[in-house]
Amino acid sequence: MPPRPRAAVLPLVAVFAAGYLAAYLLPTIVGHLGSSPGGLGLSSAHAGAVGSALLLSSAGAGLTLASRVDRLGPVRLARAGLLLMVAGFALAAGTSHVPLVVAGCVIGGFGSGTATAVAAVGIAARPDPHRASVLGLLTTSATAGALYLVLPRLGGGHALPFAAIACAAALALPAAGRLPAAPDRAASPRPDAGVPARLPHRRAGAVLAVAMLCWSMAQNALWGVSGRIGLDRAGLSEAALGLVFAVALGGGLAGVGAAGALGSRLGRAVPIGVGTAVIATCVAVSASAGGAVPFATGEVLWNTVYPVVLSYLIGLAASLDGQGRWAVLAGSASNLGVACGPMAGTLLAGHAGYPVMGAVLACVLFATAVPLTAVALHSGGRVLLPGTVRRRGGAAAAAVAGAAGAPAGAVPELGGTELVVTDIEVAPMPVLEAVLAPPAAALPAPARSRRRSSRRSSARLYI
Repeated sequence: MPPRPRAAVLPLVAVFAAGYLAAYLLPTIVGHLGSSPGGLGLSSAHAGAVGSALLLSSAGAGLTLASRVDRLGPVRLARAGLLLMVAGFALAAGTSHVPLVVAGCVIGGFGSGTATAVAAVGIAARPDPHRASVLGLLTTSATAGALYLVLPRLGGGHALPFAAIACAAALALPAAGRLPAAPDRAASPRPDAGVPARLPHRRAGAVLAVAMLCWSMAQNALWGVSGRIGLDRAGLSEAALGLVFAVALGGGLAGVGAAGALGSRLGRAVPIGVGTAVIATCVAVSASAGGAVPFATGEVLWNTVYPVVLSYLIGLAASLDGQGRWAVLAGSASNLGVACGPMAGTLLAGHAGYPVMGAVLACVLFATAVPLTAVALHSGGRVLLPGTVRRRGGAAAAAVAGAAGAPAGAVPELGGTELVVTDIEVAPMPVLEAVLAPPAAALPAPARSRRRSSRRSSARLYI
């Protein structure tokens, strides 16, 4: 009996959540490295630089392993990445010596990127990459939200967020052992999963990767300094700030759940384009907030919409290549943006102030909405008209075209004219029959009867 699909996806979800957790906890990591009670006392710029080093190492791992996951083995790579996370973040948690903390962040970040690359390749090979990414984001948001509630009650100190990430990686190790030893591309329901061809959709994939880099950088520029905005401008205590972040990530849970229920009914272009515009507005509101209410409103609404758009972007990248290469490359480009975000945010805030920083980041997000929507439209975000898939396989083609991971080209162009098939009876021409047919006397009786029965034939005319 084949394994149940949900049971097969759970190890991927666990590895995905462990790999993404460090990026979700970036504000509290930067805050605890800075001047918060019990922190290391680093300046905002230096603390942001340490966070950027962590995420740059994660992105470097993804770029290095984009096309090597199948060759090296998902189980081996996932275990190695999770063990690196445990070792690196445990080192960062167990010392107050800044160079060792930075080294631990780099080691743990490389392990985080390795685990994320394995999960991305596995999700891309599934028939429903959007659903798998939704489950992974739900798990990550729930874990990070719980940690934002618990960590402030455990006291200060830079060790707490690092220890939490190390524990999450250790808990995901048993799940890594249940990953398939080698993905069965030939048996994959994705039509392009078993073809070891050159990287497909290069133009669309490159545009998607660059746009996701800018998209992630703009948001994480604010996410990296959100803690400082809440403490310095909104006047929140650390416990109240943790509550705001927890509620915001709870909104992310609701948003991802809504995205899973919505599925591909609206395609990908509408959620990505409209969602990015909403995120840009929320970024501007949060950065310019002078009180607790506007700050909390912007953070909660922003974090509700962000994972929704991210889930569709992950599904879009996975649909470009069944072997998961674009999923890993686009995810690594996004991690590069995440890595550059804290440094960009602290520099903009230090030179221009938080409101101007928010306005600049909102403009960047509005600009990235255009190429992201264009790639989504080009790669399967079209709305089907009645009858346009009949000539490409009927109900089976409609089912494939409606799937969230449908490859580009499975759906005919919007508004294509359907071929109408008409049966027309055509009588044979007497002259040709007389010339080509042998004399009736030379034919045996059965042949003569067959010739008489075939005097009328039919032809199909395609209009």
